[in-house]
This record gives sequence, C-alpha cells and structure tokens, in this order.
Amino acid sequence: MLVDSHANLHGEAYAKDLEATLDRARAAGVGAIVAICCRLEEFDQVITIAEKHDDVWATIGQHPHHAKDQPDVSPAWLADAARHPKVIGIGETGLDKHYNYSPEDQQIASFLAHVEAARLSGLPVVIHCREADDLMANLLEQEMAQAPFRALLHSYTSGPDLARRGADLGLFFSVNGIASFRNAHDVRDVIRDAMPEDRILVETDCPYLAPVPMRGRRNEPAFLPHVAAALAAAKDWSAEETERRTTDAFYALFAKAARPA
Repeated sequence: MLVDSHANLHGEAYAKDLEATLDRARAAGVGAIVAICCRLEEFDQVITIAEKHDDVWATIGQHPHHAKDQPDVSPAWLADAARHPKVIGIGETGLDKHYNYSPEDQQIASFLAHVEAARLSGLPVVIHCREADDLMANLLEQEMAQAPFRALLHSYTSGPDLARRGADLGLFFSVNGIASFRNAHDVRDVIRDAMPEDRILVETDCPYLAPVPMRGRRNEPAFLPHVAAALAAAKDWSAEETERRTTDAFYALFAKAARPA
C-alpha cells in the first residue's frame, strides 16, 4: 500500500464529496492518510475527520502563513492537544519567505514553539519551508544541538544544501506531485542525489499540486500512485520497492500510527 503523508482534507475543497474522495483513495491502494492541521482554530475539523475514519490520522499545528494569528502559541498546549490518540504529528509549521503573510520573527517563534512541542510529545514535527533554506537549516542545526527531535521536511522542493544538511540531522523528506512536472529537473536531482533512501515519504498535499497526468485538476489522495511513480523514476526503483520503502519510512517516522496488519 501507499500512505499519503500530507493531505488537506478539511474545508471547502472536499465539503461535498469527502467520503467519495476517501473511497477513491482506498481503491487506488492508499492505505492511510494524514489530515494536516494548518490553523489551530481548524483543529476540531481536522480531528473530526480522523476520528470518523480508521485509516485517517491527524496533526496539530499552525502554518507559518498564520503565525501572526497566535504568536504566543504554547509548546505545552500543543503537546497536550497531541495526546489525542489520532494525532501523530506536530505541524504543519515552518518558514515561508515567498509570501511573508506573517512577519519573520513571528514565523520563527512559532516554529520554535512547535519544535519544543515535538520534543515534549515525542512526535515528529512537519516542516514547511519556502525560500528560507539557509535560515531553516541554521535553525534546525541549532535546535538539534540543544535537544534532538524528529522532523519531516514535507513537500520538498527546496535546494540541495538544505536537503544535505537536513539529511545529516536525520530528517525525513516527503515528495509531492511537483516531482512529476516536466520541467522539475532540479527537484528530481535533489531526490536522486540528496534524499536518504530509507527516509522518503510520499504525499499529495491535496487539494493542491496534482501530479501529471492529473495536473490542473483538484488533487486528491487517489492520485498518490502518480507521485510514487515519479519518485520511482527519480530513484530508479520499482513500483513495489517504492511502496515498501515509503510505507516503511512513514511508520518509522510516525511511530504512533498503528500499521495495518
């Protein structure tokens, strides 16, 4: 089976057909999905989806776009919320200097609070990074030196330097539909050359970034096999090896998630 390690299932995108969307995913061989929380006020929506479906898990966190909304988010509060049995990760959090919807200092403060919550809870932190490679690498090295934590650089399309520095710190990576885009040669080069073979996951990041040949449509977990095919081509793996490696990596990182028999 495959695991969609990052899906945005709440909100308007699937309001009318969420159950059908999940059924299509199962039919496509997707055995588990992680519903991502990007705003703390949306956590109830996210966890409700996970509670209703045995094959859906959840995270708790705040995207850097929304760091300004709750700049004093408490690591203890996040860790306490993460005690819910369906919560398996902290985030998504991180840095986004492309849009800068939140000031950089608030993004950093929020990110560090999520890192501390990851330490307190023992759960991995799900990291978003866009146009902030050097700052992110420096923060990761600084924080890992203080006290270790587990982390995933999700939807990875950043450069080779952050990938290598992250890999040296033991981080995991997830690959999305961009790996299938015709001109994404640099993304495939990083996948091939910098991502450790036992620490790669796959994701859709739906409803965004639909892979080829579904590009231009609303993305959904059923399209995950196309992402896996792009990863397989970049790593010169078979389809079966890609399924096994990415699923093993998912359950190694998200150890709280119960693996199906």
